[in-house]
Amino acid sequence: MADEPCEELGGLTPIEAASTPAMDALAKAGKNGCLATVPEGFLPGSEIAHLSLLGYNLLDVFEGRGTLEAASMGVGIEPDEMAMRCNLICIDEDGRIKNHSAGHISTEEADELIKTLNEKLGKNGRASFFTGVSYRHLLKIKNADKRISCTPPHDVPGVEAQEVMIKADAQEAAETAEYINSLIRKSQEILVNHPVNLKRIKDGKDPANSIWPWSPGYKPAMKTLAEMFGIGKGYVISAVDLINGIGVYAGLTPIHVEGATGLYDTNYEGKVKAALDAINGDADFVFLHIEASDEAGHEGDVELKKKTIEALDSRVVAPIVKALTESNEDFSIALLPDHPTPCRLRTHTSSPVPFIIYKSGNTPDEVSEYSENSARMGEYGIMKDDEFIREFLK
Repeated sequence: MADEPCEELGGLTPIEAASTPAMDALAKAGKNGCLATVPEGFLPGSEIAHLSLLGYNLLDVFEGRGTLEAASMGVGIEPDEMAMRCNLICIDEDGRIKNHSAGHISTEEADELIKTLNEKLGKNGRASFFTGVSYRHLLKIKNADKRISCTPPHDVPGVEAQEVMIKADAQEAAETAEYINSLIRKSQEILVNHPVNLKRIKDGKDPANSIWPWSPGYKPAMKTLAEMFGIGKGYVISAVDLINGIGVYAGLTPIHVEGATGLYDTNYEGKVKAALDAINGDADFVFLHIEASDEAGHEGDVELKKKTIEALDSRVVAPIVKALTESNEDFSIALLPDHPTPCRLRTHTSSPVPFIIYKSGNTPDEVSEYSENSARMGEYGIMKDDEFIREFLK
């Protein structure tokens, strides 16, 4: 939800322009700062930022986005396999990437397309496609070399797809790059006249007329949060396979909430109930993730992003803080984005993100509201690496 000043909002960021009394109260009662979630040398993706804010050394554990999403989906990665995130995207008539989400295609529609692709492109046994959520899916390839350059589709809206196809970073990876590019081209031939897409076009929606694989890797070796920091039972709640997958490797149990979409229409109340039920049960730690503001940023929709932040404040932060306070037990709560997704750019940036840490009985700092600018004045200053998670769990 972090952003830059927006002309449409009179020079305010969406957080500053939104009505956020619950977050402001939390900032006033807690301590504030900024966290550099994207280490030098890494691109600002959600996989990087979430692993970083949870205290992982990226050089030791990062093996691409696909492997993490596979864990969430219960799909094993064998020693001879490489996993990749596989978007369903929309390419316009001029060959340009129109959007990274095929118009936020439904999971039901996407499942039909993925099954068709797996039947036609996976018949030789080298490639396998697995349905995820909405436009986010999984591709596994046997005997592949991960030393390839892949462009996340959300980074290049409006760019000709041909210009950002897979490229080999090592001579040995050239065959892998060409094989994946051949899958992209063949997917376009298969999807163009698929009944799901013909109906979407008839209904005035963007078709899912191409796959776009990216973020390759092998099975990672990650310690759990319990092993690293000694936390007890933990849960993760998210509509996004990537976040659930990180949770699985981190030793957290995923809680799946019906109606959680990853968009502005997600089931906020269901997520809150799941979090509070876990806390009132056996949970020592709950990681609650809301995706809506990120997707609004990718759409470049300033008003929608502001609306999602207000929903987060009134429908998530307020009821959780109220319930924890009324429990008469000590608790800690942290609030932060994983990375900025400025509406102007429609993609991620590496700027440090504003955070709040509140602990029962702590002495607050001088910050009185939550925003990108006010957090810089907080007691914590700018944190990096595992400083944030260690401070939160201390």
